[in-house]
Amino acid sequence: MLMFCCNFVFAQHAPAWGGGADQKDLSFGFTFSYVANYYKILKKPDWRTPFLDPTNGNVPVTSELNNISSANTPGFGVGFITRYRLTEHLEARLTPLLIFGSRSLTYTYSDPKYNVTKTVAPTTVDFPLLLKLKSDRIDDFRAYVIGGLKYSYGIGANKSDGDVALIDRNVKNMTSYESYEFGIGCDIYFEYFKLSPELKFSNSFGNVLYPEAQPFSAPISKLSLHTVMLSLCFE
Repeated sequence: MLMFCCNFVFAQHAPAWGGGADQKDLSFGFTFSYVANYYKILKKPDWRTPFLDPTNGNVPVTSELNNISSANTPGFGVGFITRYRLTEHLEARLTPLLIFGSRSLTYTYSDPKYNVTKTVAPTTVDFPLLLKLKSDRIDDFRAYVIGGLKYSYGIGANKSDGDVALIDRNVKNMTSYESYEFGIGCDIYFEYFKLSPELKFSNSFGNVLYPEAQPFSAPISKLSLHTVMLSLCFE
């Protein structure tokens, strides 16, 4: 799709102005994103020790742990763009996003019957405040780098487990957390709009793990969330 757009743009004889988006100090748009998440895991010194059930005479709930890992899990997001021009080559952007996705933790035990993957699946609202540094425009193309800070709020992230058995509990994340974000992209100008394919990376600050006394949270000291986002922005 990007190759088709580039060929279409550079084949035009008349300049394309992108609907005048760059000529205004304030403009708006929308974005669609593919999202991939995974955790960086910091384990406690005694992470392999089986968790003991205090309500059942301190009987081990599982066997000894061999490994805890996190695989990339996909999701998608939709959002709105608010852009403010600071200079010809620098602009500020606020891009609220609604993210639908999941994150996973896989636990491997000495007794394989306990092996399990726990999924954390909050719907997240992201509020990135970013600075976009743009190159000079060449015909109908302009490259840029982008970076800044992001605040995230998980909707329904910490629902109570009620009377769910310890072995069936899920890992929870903090309701809100902050991240830093950076990426690259390019602006492609059409006559009535501007299309911007964009690749961004973000890493959370601090610990996103919600601490609980249960078999799947207790072995972990810290979780950091790493996100890769591929977006198509329309202005």
